[in-house]
Amino acid sequence: MRQPSSLAFRLIFAAALVSLAGLIAGGLLLSNVFRASVERQLDDRLVADMENLIAASEPAPNGALMMMNTIADQRYDTAFSGWYWQVTPENEGSAGEESGRLTSRSLWDKALETPGDATGGALARGYAHGPESQELRYVVRRISFPDMAALANGKADARPKTYLFAVAADRSKGEAEAANFDTTLLWSLGALGLFLTIATLLQVRVGLRPLAVVRDRLQAIRTGKAQRLEGRFPREIAPLADEVNQLLSHSAEVVQRARTHVGNLAHGLKTPLSVLTNEAVLAKGALSDTVMKQTAVMRRQVDHYLARARAAASADVIGVRTDVAPVIADLARTLEKIYGRKGVEFETEIPMNLAFKGEKQDFEEVIGNLMDNAGKWAATLVRVTAKGAAGKLVVSIEDDGPGLNEDEQVRVLEKRERLDETMPGSGLGLGIVRDIADLYGGRLDLARSELGGLTAALTLPLA
Repeated sequence: MRQPSSLAFRLIFAAALVSLAGLIAGGLLLSNVFRASVERQLDDRLVADMENLIAASEPAPNGALMMMNTIADQRYDTAFSGWYWQVTPENEGSAGEESGRLTSRSLWDKALETPGDATGGALARGYAHGPESQELRYVVRRISFPDMAALANGKADARPKTYLFAVAADRSKGEAEAANFDTTLLWSLGALGLFLTIATLLQVRVGLRPLAVVRDRLQAIRTGKAQRLEGRFPREIAPLADEVNQLLSHSAEVVQRARTHVGNLAHGLKTPLSVLTNEAVLAKGALSDTVMKQTAVMRRQVDHYLARARAAASADVIGVRTDVAPVIADLARTLEKIYGRKGVEFETEIPMNLAFKGEKQDFEEVIGNLMDNAGKWAATLVRVTAKGAAGKLVVSIEDDGPGLNEDEQVRVLEKRERLDETMPGSGLGLGIVRDIADLYGGRLDLARSELGGLTAALTLPLA
């Protein structure tokens, strides 16, 4: 799963990217919505206080503006509380009371610096610096009142006086609420992300479980424990299972046809060779001797290449498996009957759990040849042992016979020479063994045995 080429890794990585992007986008959206809501609530409160302030304002007979009553909120009366209001005559100086400016007690001797960008009766909103380095949110509205002093003097065309009404509040409390919300949101989204990750892992594990079942059953087929991909699979995987089963059936049919052809070829060649041999035995002379020698060579070659053809046809077959111990035990019993008359015993030490990854016929061919050779040359004992490691099966056949020196080992194994013509047999046994071992990706090694004779170590694939 940790490898980038893994299907599970790709699914989890893609889901994690989508989930992370969704959580980040959702978190930013919720945070902005909450901050906008907090700011909107503050603006609504400021606008409500401004309307109360405007309703309490009356033009005085002397042309100034007076407050009939103030906003009923103790925060506007507490110095530097963070809640302030201010009424400033437009186009007037900023000399406090002398200019006609009115302020809340909370401003004390300070003034709000708000831009005069309110047009008509429209609200203007913004941010400004307040007393004690406070960050303020303000609302401003331009309101016009009649100039009572001018009217009292008979000036009917007197222009009304315009004032800027400003109400402001400290944003720190709203920012703290937003920060607390962001922290809660972060933990919540983190927990949600963890839950989504666990859910994704479970979903991928459950969703890909049929593929794991297919893998295990294919492994069972490869090791020879099963012949077909059996079971019920999801609709998406069922066609794959059907194709695999058809491929296995086709492979088995091809191998069976190859074996049939090999058998037919063997029968078709051996019968004429037998006829020629029989005729040569009846006839006397140099010609019959030549025919007998050549037919013997042809018979050995036919046996040799037929064995190779049979092994080649079955070496790559999926699912073939041969238990080692029963085959060697049967061969030992058979060969003891043959060589027991000259006092040769066959000793076997084979673990029961070992299996050869190949056809039983081929295993019997190679092991039978080696055990037969050992029985021919042994004085009293042939010992057969086997072990498996790192995917390899190693079968060792030792005897206490005369053995072979290094030069003789090369001659019989590499050059395929027959060292002793007095012994029965075709002389191609080791060649056939080596060829079949090569076809299965194995090898045959010869060495001096601890028993004093020869050790033939055969390495083959382990099932």
